[in-house]
Amino acid sequence: MTPLPRPANDALGPARSYQSMVASATEAVGRIRPGQRVFLGTGCGQPQTLVRALLDHADECADVEIVLLVALGEPACRHRELAQRFRLKPFFIADRVDGAARVQRDGHLGDYTPIFFSDIPELFRSGRLPIDVALIQVTEPEEHGLCSLGVSVDVTRSAIENAGLVIAQVNPQMPWTTGDGLVRLDDLDILVPGDEPLLETALPDPGDTARRIAEYVAALIPDNSTVQLGVNRIAQVLPAFLKGRHDLGIHAEVVGDEIIELLEAGAITGTHKSNDRGKIVCSMCLGTRKLFDRVRNNSVFCFRSAEYVSDPAVISRQRDMAAVGLASEIDLMGQVCAHTPEAGFSGMASHADFVHGAAKARGGKMIIALESTRNHGTVSQSCPTSARGAVVAATCFEVHYVVTEYGVAYLHGKSLQERAMALISIAHPDFRAKLLREAIEQHYVSSDLATIEGKIHVGPPAWRSAAVLDDGTLVSFRPMHPTDEPCVRDLFHSLSQQTLYYRFMSNVARLPRREIQNFVYVDYRSEMAIVGTLPEAYGDQIIAVGRYYLDPGTNRAEVAFIVRDNWQNRGIGTSLLRHLATIARGQGIAGFTAEVLVDNRAMLSVLRKSGFRLRSRLEGRVHSIELDFE
Repeated sequence: MTPLPRPANDALGPARSYQSMVASATEAVGRIRPGQRVFLGTGCGQPQTLVRALLDHADECADVEIVLLVALGEPACRHRELAQRFRLKPFFIADRVDGAARVQRDGHLGDYTPIFFSDIPELFRSGRLPIDVALIQVTEPEEHGLCSLGVSVDVTRSAIENAGLVIAQVNPQMPWTTGDGLVRLDDLDILVPGDEPLLETALPDPGDTARRIAEYVAALIPDNSTVQLGVNRIAQVLPAFLKGRHDLGIHAEVVGDEIIELLEAGAITGTHKSNDRGKIVCSMCLGTRKLFDRVRNNSVFCFRSAEYVSDPAVISRQRDMAAVGLASEIDLMGQVCAHTPEAGFSGMASHADFVHGAAKARGGKMIIALESTRNHGTVSQSCPTSARGAVVAATCFEVHYVVTEYGVAYLHGKSLQERAMALISIAHPDFRAKLLREAIEQHYVSSDLATIEGKIHVGPPAWRSAAVLDDGTLVSFRPMHPTDEPCVRDLFHSLSQQTLYYRFMSNVARLPRREIQNFVYVDYRSEMAIVGTLPEAYGDQIIAVGRYYLDPGTNRAEVAFIVRDNWQNRGIGTSLLRHLATIARGQGIAGFTAEVLVDNRAMLSVLRKSGFRLRSRLEGRVHSIELDFE
């Protein structure tokens, strides 16, 4: 047994000596009695020396229950073997965990305990879940007899404070971290030398679908935001799309290796955080040695208890808080299921804590990310109602954004029909028609919309653009979305009679709802619709619409614009034409045609200044114009 360094200033007092605390792993684990409840240190902070000794001692530990926060995948953490020899009581099971670790020997979900992470310390403290023994891992003590919990503070401090017996593996390879993780030797009972590398966890390549989702998520996170990323396939690739941001902050239950990429890009400063300014706040890290080396003695990282980090009240005080959570399923009301029996079962971790906190934060955003399908594309993860046995992690009242590889749905404050249509539009195209029929059957959506079946399409991200006006206003251009119907209706109602006359060449008093629906639902093959938008608190304000309709016989498309009156003569029409022409040329279209009234001088000017070869023929009071792209 390797001797431990003795603190220069022994603060243990006369009752016991430092050396009397040191024991071998076998001797320490031998103190565990049958029927006791044992807390096991979390994630990468798991004390492996003690786990091996515990497994060797299994025959003498009948009916021992092991409480653990996060169950990681095999093989290093040996949760499969622990589940075979002991009864596991996990609060969360991480993604891609081996099935034997999460399903007990009799084949049921056993002792998984649903609870908010922020409530676990009180569970220990109150005695509702008493802890007999805590097996933890710490750094070597410094000269004043203090150790650090290193990479796993989470609920470990509470376990130490409330356990009858605390056995600590003392590992010089555990990095010293700042925050709430300092432990006095007085708080420990047995010290076991264990010099070995920490457990590491690395996620596999997330795939192209996760990258597309991450790109959409990143677009929702502006400069100065405080972000909760987590450790998952979306968070793994999100930094690649956030590296250009400025002054981001981090407040998260757990951080992974991906945080390093943002630090090296200079995207994280935390200078605009409402709490813990300038600090990366987390309760644990799950990653590799690269991350462990980064947090070692690094005062930028502040490791706090789960009681603080995951407290919804603390999270809600963080201005511009953006929390990104995963889901395995969402129903058409917007109920988010963290896990379902078919997709695999685990717990909610701090997911629900951050849902509640971010939803209440000033400028906060709760972003739910999920792939549109599972089981190789055979099952839609958008469904009319939540599956039986699903774990609802966020109600329809809380979620702001839902993101799939097909786009973003904004749900907060929307009606049932608006949110159902938004979610259908970002579902996999193979399931949209079926989801629409089911939404009508559930009475979420009016039966009037049955006629649009097969017309629910979303343009790709590549068709997005932006223009800066002379006064510095940034106008964003994107494909028309099925959920734009209310905004398009508002746009039409705001237009003057002259603008309507120039666009439709007739005196239009109003546009029937069916006509507005036809205007909104675009197939993006024979017709195209691009909207110019400005950001508002409720979402995008549409100030312009540009469309074209392809004539397959001539391979030319008729083009037309509408610009809100108070935004006319600002260059928006020119930007719309340029953007539509770029898309059309990419689709192999030869050119545009347009029918323009002689009085519509603004539209004529836009077409004449396009830079394309133009032919015009005047028939009565209408110019028939052709533009050639080549």
